[in-house]
Amino acid sequence: MSAPPSGGGTPIENRRQLIEYFAAGNKPPADWRMGTEHEKFGFHAATLKPLAYDGPDGIRAMLEGLTRFGWEPMVEGNNPIALKRGKANITLEPGGQFELSGAPLETLHETADENSQHIDEVKAVAGEIGAAFIGLGFAPEWTREDMHWMPKGRYRIMRDYMPKKGKLGLDMMLRTCTVQTNLDFDSEADMVKKFRVSLALQPIATALFAISPFKEGKPSGFKSYRSHIWTDTDPDRCGMLPFVFEDGFGFERYADYMLDVPMYFVYRDGKYIDASGQSFRDFLKGRLPARPGELPTINDWADHVTTAFPEVRLKRYLEMRGADSGPLPALNALPALWVGLLYDATALDAAWDLVKDWTTADHDFLRRETPRSGLATRFRDRSLAEWAREVVEIAHAGLRARKRLDAHGNDETVYLAPLDRAVASGLAPADELLAKWEGEWGRSFAPLFRDHAY
Repeated sequence: MSAPPSGGGTPIENRRQLIEYFAAGNKPPADWRMGTEHEKFGFHAATLKPLAYDGPDGIRAMLEGLTRFGWEPMVEGNNPIALKRGKANITLEPGGQFELSGAPLETLHETADENSQHIDEVKAVAGEIGAAFIGLGFAPEWTREDMHWMPKGRYRIMRDYMPKKGKLGLDMMLRTCTVQTNLDFDSEADMVKKFRVSLALQPIATALFAISPFKEGKPSGFKSYRSHIWTDTDPDRCGMLPFVFEDGFGFERYADYMLDVPMYFVYRDGKYIDASGQSFRDFLKGRLPARPGELPTINDWADHVTTAFPEVRLKRYLEMRGADSGPLPALNALPALWVGLLYDATALDAAWDLVKDWTTADHDFLRRETPRSGLATRFRDRSLAEWAREVVEIAHAGLRARKRLDAHGNDETVYLAPLDRAVASGLAPADELLAKWEGEWGRSFAPLFRDHAY
C-alpha cells in the first residue's frame, strides 16, 4: 500500500487538472527509472504464527529496530506505521505484511542490490526478536482469525467496506503478498502502448511467478490463489480494464475511469475520514457527504488514484500488479521481465505484435483461468508455458539491447534465470511446492517455512 498521504495540495479548479496529473509523469527515456515493491509475511520462528503489531517480537519492534539502518519512522497517532530512507519506504499491509517500496533506480543491478540490502536488514532485526520472513503469494496455513490488523485508519475503512463488494476482499487485505515494478513512459502514446502490452501479458506474469497454491493447510486448487482472490474483491476497482484496448484510450479516459471508482476516504489533519462508496465527481462539485461544501485538492486525487486495483495501474508511472511475491531471485526477476519488455523499442514492438489481436474474450479467459492452471493453461491451441517462452525471449532481447553491465561484466539478463527455468520445465514455483508438500514434506508446512524463509 502507499505511504501515508501528506494532505493539502493545489485546489482542483477544473477537470483538466485530473488529466494533467497523469500527464505530468511523461519523462524522456534518459530519465526512465524502475521502482520495485515487494511484500513478505512475518512469523514467529518458534511457532510459525503471524506477527502481531505490538509486543517485543512484533511488527512495531521490527520498525523500531530498522531505524538503526537510517530509516526514519512515519507515525499515525502514536504508532510508527512506515519508514522512510531517501526515496524508499517500508510500509505495512493490513495483516502486517512488510513491504519495501524501493527507490526509483536506473538499472536492475541497483534493484538487486537494494533488495538484498533490505532483506539483510530485515533478517538482522527479525533474528534478534525470534521472527522470520517469507515471500509467498498467499499465507499457506493461516486463517483470517490468525491474522492481526495493523493500526492504520485507511485499513479500518477498507475493512468495513470490502465485504460489501466481494467475498474475498478481507483475504486480499490480510493474507496476500505481491511483487510489482513501476515503470515510466515518455508520452501519452508511449503510455498507451505500454499499458496495453503489459495488461495483456499480466496473466503470463501471474503464471510464471505463481507461488500460492495452498489455503488453510491444503491445496487450494489454484496455482496463484492470490491472483484468484482479486477476481472476487471489488468489481468497481479491479480487473483487466477492457477500455484500455479501445480507440481513444489515454490519460483522459483513465481519469474518467478513476472518477467512476467509488472513494474510500479523505485525509485531513492526520486522520482518515470515511467516504467509502461516495463519488469523486460529487467531491468536485462540493457535494461529498463526508465533506459537504468542500472541494478536493490534487493530493486528494493522488490518494484516490491509489484506491483502484486493476492488474496494471496508472499513476505518474505504470504499476505491474500481476505477480505473487516470492524468494529473492523472483523479486529481481519481476522488474527484469517488464524492463526487458517495455524499455526497449524493438522489444516493445515485438511484445505488441504478440498480443495485438487478442480479444476481450481472450483477456477475460486468461484472467479467469491462469490463476487456476498456471503455465498449463491452454490458450489458442498452445500451453501458456509456450507463450511465456516467447515473452521471456523478448525480454532477454530487450535487456541485452540495454547493455547495462555490472562490475563483473554481466548484463541484466542474469535476473531472468528463474523464468528461464520455468519456461524450460513448464513448472512454476507453485508446482514445485505442491510436489514437495505431497512428497518429501509429508504434507507438513514446517519445511516450507524452514527452507523458503529469507
